[in-house]
Amino acid sequence: MDNARGSIFMVLAMACFAVEDMFIKAAAETVPIGFILMLFGSSGMLVFIFLTRQRGEAVFHPAILSRAIFARAGCEVLGRMTFALAITLTTLSNASAILQVTPLITMLGAAIFFGEKIGLKRWLAVLAGFIGVLLIIRPGLDGFEAASLLAVIATFGFAGRDLATRAAPRVLSNMQLGIYGFFVLIPTGAALLAYTGESVESNSIAILQIFGAMVFGVVAYNALTIAMRTGDVSVVSPFRYTRLLFAFTLAIFVFDESPDALTLFGGLLIVVSGGYTLMQSRKNTTVKVSENTA
Repeated sequence: MDNARGSIFMVLAMACFAVEDMFIKAAAETVPIGFILMLFGSSGMLVFIFLTRQRGEAVFHPAILSRAIFARAGCEVLGRMTFALAITLTTLSNASAILQVTPLITMLGAAIFFGEKIGLKRWLAVLAGFIGVLLIIRPGLDGFEAASLLAVIATFGFAGRDLATRAAPRVLSNMQLGIYGFFVLIPTGAALLAYTGESVESNSIAILQIFGAMVFGVVAYNALTIAMRTGDVSVVSPFRYTRLLFAFTLAIFVFDESPDALTLFGGLLIVVSGGYTLMQSRKNTTVKVSENTA
């Protein structure tokens, strides 16, 4: 029952993340991305401050001055900013497909920074995942879009954030991390707005779209937390890839996109390779548990 509940919450989280991306892309058609990041960060930060206070936790904790938190903030900025630009300048389907390689990069980072062992089969799965990315961005071919590289950069930012979260002080709750994660988007958006020099015109529809992105983002964050704390990670994690299904659906029906065969195949290759690495991780964990109990 725990695994079933955890899987349902993971699917809910991925659906909400896809809707969040849809609202951000829609808002970016009429207002600067820097303004979107500022308003998105401000509203999300206030929500997590409220949730933190409800739990009786401190909004400002001395542990935020640790190196892991600074690294997490930097990676959060890199991931959020470049992915927001990616879905604005390219198609939602392409950017979302590339984003699915993030768990593979996280696994590589865990091997480098935490000494986790990766077998030959998982290395081959990682290679297959990166081939899938190349099929989507198509460097050197007529269909290549330089802006697609922003989505690639975003995967490294989000992977770095996940690794830094693991290294973050245990005294910090997920709600507190949420405050700091959204806060860093405010100066990032302000700096981007100042750099581009774009003006912000009053647009009530765009404001509602940004708040919609914030609401779905907070729901997704909480659902993801529940999912990872409820079921077995090896069972629940593969459902992360449902995000691609939701993203493709929204891209087709909301933005009238038509992902071509290479994009669909590349996305499928990334999902299969990512799912395979998770299966291998589960097998390795099962073997270790059996050896320890023998």
